[in-house]
Amino acid sequence: MAPGLPSTTSLARLCQKLNRLKPLEGSSMETSLQRCLSTLDLTLLGVGGMVGSGLYVLTGTVAKQMAGPAVLVSFGVAAVASLLAALCYAEFGARVPRTGSAYLFTYVSMGELWAFLIGWNVLLEYLIGGAAVARAWSGYLDSIFSHRIRNFTEAHVGVWQVPFLAHYPDFLATGIIILASALVSCGARISSWLNHVLSTISLVIILFIIIMGFVLAQPHNWSPEEGGFAPFGFSGILAGTATCFFAFVGFDVIAASCEEARNPKRAVPIAIAVSLGLVASAYILVSTVLTLMVPWHSLDPDSALADAFYRRGYSWAGFIVAVGSICAMNTVLLLNLFSGPRIIYAMAIDGLFFQAFAHVHHRTQVPMVGILVFGVLMAFMALLLDLEALVQFLSIGTLLAYTFVATSIIVLRFQKAPPSSSSGPASPGPVAKEYDSFQDHTHLVGPEQASAPEPGQLRPALRPYLGFLGGCNPGATVAWALGVMVASSISLGCVLVFGNTALHLPNWGYILLLLLSTTVFALSLLVLGAHQQQRRQDTFQVPLVPLTPALSILLNICLMLNLSYLTWLRFSIWLLIGLLVYFGYGIWHSKENQQELQWPATTRYVVFPDGSLEETVQAVQPPSQTLVQEPSRTEQLTSP
Repeated sequence: MAPGLPSTTSLARLCQKLNRLKPLEGSSMETSLQRCLSTLDLTLLGVGGMVGSGLYVLTGTVAKQMAGPAVLVSFGVAAVASLLAALCYAEFGARVPRTGSAYLFTYVSMGELWAFLIGWNVLLEYLIGGAAVARAWSGYLDSIFSHRIRNFTEAHVGVWQVPFLAHYPDFLATGIIILASALVSCGARISSWLNHVLSTISLVIILFIIIMGFVLAQPHNWSPEEGGFAPFGFSGILAGTATCFFAFVGFDVIAASCEEARNPKRAVPIAIAVSLGLVASAYILVSTVLTLMVPWHSLDPDSALADAFYRRGYSWAGFIVAVGSICAMNTVLLLNLFSGPRIIYAMAIDGLFFQAFAHVHHRTQVPMVGILVFGVLMAFMALLLDLEALVQFLSIGTLLAYTFVATSIIVLRFQKAPPSSSSGPASPGPVAKEYDSFQDHTHLVGPEQASAPEPGQLRPALRPYLGFLGGCNPGATVAWALGVMVASSISLGCVLVFGNTALHLPNWGYILLLLLSTTVFALSLLVLGAHQQQRRQDTFQVPLVPLTPALSILLNICLMLNLSYLTWLRFSIWLLIGLLVYFGYGIWHSKENQQELQWPATTRYVVFPDGSLEETVQAVQPPSQTLVQEPSRTEQLTSP
């Protein structure tokens, strides 16, 4: 090897560090945070996170520019698409009731580097999202007072014409962020109570809009004279669906809060399902009455609901709608400040981010440093930056997190569950035996034991027909099939998005690539489905795996490919900054890295009661310790 080049062993060790997993701890209910949130609390957190400016602004924009009255179909399809991602979050939130959301879910299944990058992107998503909502809240309140606040600021401060900066500093948005940060720092109980009040007001006003809207409905507005129900056709409905999809992104706040839930295994799946159902119903009904009250082509995209009531002569109703929109935007802002610092806290606890952010206040039991720093950064962005150019950045970060969570579901479902460490000495059942060499095991396991089906192995009923798949290491075929499925999803997404435009393909070429990508995608799903999965009765599991997460991955990829190249460029720059932080700090201070440095590794072979064999790389304990640490790395060996 040439001097100065890293050895193969060094590269292999680096790859192991980048892909090391966070072990699933047996006692997942122990936490330094306060477990005080009920199922109702989590449900209203989800409702507050999803019903924001989207209900009051997005409905009018999509109806006028994309779908017409068929916007209600767009919201319905977007809700079903969001349900695919929500189910994946529900399983992880119930199975791993720790704060961290997509970051933690990726860490326990995909690896450390991928988890850090997901957490790094989610942090920016919360920062930009919160600052954008604060400016929207400021603008909406300013419009009620005939823009006097903006005119006063421009007259005394001036108008800026600097790239990436706002036209004028928004002191009102900065003030509301600082106030919201102070409220969130008082504790999860206070934040939840405030969210209860604002979400209840918002839901009551939404109910008022629906009832009053149906009273004022004019079916003529859907007639052919006004353009019909779907004036932009099927393509308009699809374009509206892609935009409406982002109205449902707030449900991940439930997963981010599961460490503060009293009974996360039960509460998280119920809260995600109920909140998504309520919000989807609200969006569909509100968009229905909006397009029935006034013709879709005459809607004001910036304040469609309030303007619709004003035009029908009910100005007092328009004022009520304005109050509802302000309450809804306040809940979104609160939840961004609630969730973001908890992602930082989770990363700091694992050693991947600066330890100061792992500090929890002894009285309020919240990550105080994270809330303060996060609030100051968000306030600074709302004060000075032009956020319109950065809003699209929210989409790519959210979609990437959804994609990794869906992939993690498939990875965990086909992995063997670690032996439970929670059973006490009195628990019945056979105990795993431990050996120092593979030869010690070969004389003790019979062929009938070795053939017991495990997650990642071919289903026994299919072995006579698909025996050629059973010759690989357990899990190897699943890993290859998963890789092919993701690659074919990217290929299929490119064909669907760029086939008739950027690629300039003839019809036969487009159809050929479409059939080829679809066939490979379907075959990879069939191979995955032919293997044994984990079955757990004590917690919620996503139905129809691998189909459900695979469809979520395909949808997310298609939506990401629809984003502009400038969004991808900004995303790449942010990723590079994240890589500098990880390789400069995270990889060295990682808790998993510290454990590797503290104890040398030894290899042991463990035989479980079903006769399966695992080779575990295990930390050597001092003689005085009797407890065995959970394996940090496991490799399945094939049985002859």
